[in-house]
Amino acid sequence: MTTPPTNRAPSNAGPPTKHQLALMIWLAVFPTLTVLNLVLGDWLRTLSPVVRTFVLATIAVPIVIYGLMPQLHRLRRRLLAGPRTLAGETS
Repeated sequence: MTTPPTNRAPSNAGPPTKHQLALMIWLAVFPTLTVLNLVLGDWLRTLSPVVRTFVLATIAVPIVIYGLMPQLHRLRRRLLAGPRTLAGETS
């Protein structure tokens, strides 16, 4: 019996290296903090630096961990799997 093809990338990519993980974290954190600063900038200006940092971290960490990092891990697996997976083709 054969298993039906799926659109999922192979999981044999292994865990990211520390350099790949650092890049992925930067790609998630920088835009998140930039958007939060643009959206909340006027309100954040009135807060002390410690409270401002606490507010930003409290909002940014869940966005990065639960929203962006899973997407970046999937993208990394697809990139490492090759062009066939990127196009959505399966054999």
